[in-house]
Amino acid sequence: MSVSSSPDVRVRTRFAPSPTGFIHLGNIRSALYPWAFARASGGDFILRIEDTDVERSTQAAVDVILESMSWLGMTPDEGPFYQMQRMDRYKEVLQQLREQGAIYPCYMSVEALDALRERQMAAKQKPRYDGTWRPESGKTLPPVPEGVQPVWRFRNPQDGTVTWHDKVKGRIEISNAELDDLVIARPDGTPTYNFCVVVDDIDMDITHVIRGDDHVNNTPRQINIFRALGKEPPVYAHLPTVLNEQGEKLSKRHGAKPVTQYRDEGFLPDAMINYLARLGWSHGDDEIFSREQFLQWFDLEHLGRSAAQFDEAKLRWVNAQHIKASDDAVLAADIALRLQQRGFTADALADGRLPQIVALFKDRCDTLEALADWAVVFYASEVQLNPDDFAKHVTPAIRPVLQEFAALLAAGEWSQEAIGQAIKATLAKNALKMPHLAMPTRVLTVGVAQTPSVDAVLFLLGKEKVTKRLS
Repeated sequence: MSVSSSPDVRVRTRFAPSPTGFIHLGNIRSALYPWAFARASGGDFILRIEDTDVERSTQAAVDVILESMSWLGMTPDEGPFYQMQRMDRYKEVLQQLREQGAIYPCYMSVEALDALRERQMAAKQKPRYDGTWRPESGKTLPPVPEGVQPVWRFRNPQDGTVTWHDKVKGRIEISNAELDDLVIARPDGTPTYNFCVVVDDIDMDITHVIRGDDHVNNTPRQINIFRALGKEPPVYAHLPTVLNEQGEKLSKRHGAKPVTQYRDEGFLPDAMINYLARLGWSHGDDEIFSREQFLQWFDLEHLGRSAAQFDEAKLRWVNAQHIKASDDAVLAADIALRLQQRGFTADALADGRLPQIVALFKDRCDTLEALADWAVVFYASEVQLNPDDFAKHVTPAIRPVLQEFAALLAAGEWSQEAIGQAIKATLAKNALKMPHLAMPTRVLTVGVAQTPSVDAVLFLLGKEKVTKRLS
């Protein structure tokens, strides 16, 4: 019975990034679905760092993977496991395959292999290893060259097909005749990617491999290695590519940003989960949903088959919806940290106004940085005036009215209601409409002509700042 059809098998998924550069949204979406499937199924999510590319792997890249997953709340149940720390185990399994005759040494030099490929391409054939060193009954192998360390190749079946039912792509069938004998250990004995992956998936009891469709070509090779080791392969789901806004594959080369940059720019982790979930999966027409809803709804049956396109404007819209729905006190705590990064002390921010400021401005912000920009106005000693708004609204004709209004505010009690009464009195006395007074007042007190309700803004600014700025 396969794992997909057995209700008794505990779901175990994995995310297995290579730390050869920063992790971007296309990579993290490949972590999101296995994490969500494990959570939705009451299973386990394992993090494995595939760091066998020693020259390109860096600790900094590992740190960004861990930091990104921590920020998004995608905590693994086990790991991180590092492949470089499992070399003894891989060599043990290689020895097992040697003993059962499933692998063999190949002494073909890189130059000979390149020449073979060139001849095959010139003859319009698929470039592949021709089995020169594959031992067969009745076959005489070439003499072993002196001083050459061989690679070890997997003896791939030559007949039949490799077939699996992919949870995204449906039935896939590859003829074994299409597959050559894969190198699974280098001359120095270090194992190669396709082999390590299979040993890891066996040892970690992985039931479902959910990964990018750039791995589809590896899958038949890996299935054959599973079978050589006497194991049934896991269920596979190969996710379509994420494209950038120009329609190219999302990658570091094509302008993708590290996941942690979205945190720094003020995106909420739950908004990122929501947006990334919709890049290849859907639940009816639901666009905005919570993390809890996503984990309740997620299944492999509703994964999309076509490439998804990243759209920053859509991401900002999703983020704005999540900011709008967030608790004011929770947002205020994040904004306080952002203001401290800009040089404001914790004591200066401890006056209790921040949750009210957040409540007033969150409906018009698509990132937490934009919300912090508004909050700065209420704590800064000076206001940055927008020159165009100033020229347009703070006219010589209105200046005496602003002086009069400032005097009225200075003399009265400080409440939103009292400020509202002072606005009405000033408008009535000077036969003006609301915008005539509200626009220049906003420009002088917060720097721009458009804000939420002017009496609420002035009240939160405080009497001293308002009268000083109006004067």
